[in-house]
Amino acid sequence: MPPYHPDTQAIHAGYRSDDFYGAVAMPIILTTTFERGPDGKFVEGRDIYARSSNPNRRMLEDKLTLLEGGQGAAAFSSGQAATMSIFHALGAGSHILIPDDIYYGTRVLLEKLYGPWGASFTAVDMTDIDRVKAAIQDNTRLIWIESPSNPSLKVTDIEAVASLAREKNILTGCDNTWASSFFCRPLSVGVDVVMHSSTKYFGGHSDLTGGCVIWGSNAALSQKIRDFQTLGGAVPSAFDSWLLFRSLSTYPLRMKKHGENALQLAEFLESHPAIEKVHYPGLPSDRFHTLASKQMHGGYGGMVSILVKGGAEEALHLASRLQLVCHATSLGGVESLVDHRQTAEGVHSLSPPNLLRISVGLEHISDLIADFKQALG
Repeated sequence: MPPYHPDTQAIHAGYRSDDFYGAVAMPIILTTTFERGPDGKFVEGRDIYARSSNPNRRMLEDKLTLLEGGQGAAAFSSGQAATMSIFHALGAGSHILIPDDIYYGTRVLLEKLYGPWGASFTAVDMTDIDRVKAAIQDNTRLIWIESPSNPSLKVTDIEAVASLAREKNILTGCDNTWASSFFCRPLSVGVDVVMHSSTKYFGGHSDLTGGCVIWGSNAALSQKIRDFQTLGGAVPSAFDSWLLFRSLSTYPLRMKKHGENALQLAEFLESHPAIEKVHYPGLPSDRFHTLASKQMHGGYGGMVSILVKGGAEEALHLASRLQLVCHATSLGGVESLVDHRQTAEGVHSLSPPNLLRISVGLEHISDLIADFKQALG
């Protein structure tokens, strides 16, 4: 595909014309198996079996590759399955550095599934490069980055961490779900592999579950990820692949609005006396604003976290009083959601008891601000 603008690629990348019907929208190919040629051999360029490949999934992966600026992509049935493909590629006995403020599911994945497999990890303040360097062990195989982090929106200097990792011959992986490829492209500054929970902003409508991994030039790593996908079988259905492919057509428009709304809501909340702290790197007062302005482009994302004065009780009271904004887990949909992370994460939670995470949707900003205003009293 010619080097079109990403907004154009979001619509046209991956599409293959339907010569038989002339369909403008890509049809869903639901078959689980594909016919061989008259001689009994597999047909060049044709799929063989749906677990290994499917036309809808291949077109989706082509689009994801272009949107993230990678050299290839693998789609999975969930973000957790996508993350597992990277951890699995490291081999038994590997040590991984993770952020101290990380999506709790990633930490649990390492503890419950990869701990018995001999994997170990160290949680480190990824915003301090000296601490990252000091935490590296002889068997460290991966440095895992979240930027902004979930749920406190800490921003890591991705290029600095990737540079350190290259010096030590260590892989870098980045969960780019929150920033999204619209605002940040980790592969362009030296990261080896990027993961998205495509349930979130790529899907954008809270109606599909999926994940994806996009890689750069590391051929050995990409083959291990592809093997995990096709042999392990944690693949999205043809319908989910089609639905995600369709959702990506409006992805640039949605992300721009998410970012605009989040900044305006963060500014309002920062000025309210009932709010102790607002975490959002788009605010000039945020300690990560300068770094975020350097490595994020076109905005600062659609996620905001707040600390409510008065503790967990007041935070939950605020969430219950919201009328337009729904109290639910997940993020990245067109509708705004608020989530009390400590109750969502349970015994594994490291989140402050008064923290509410806000996924800022696409509603008119005046309505969102009015809803928080009435809920705050």
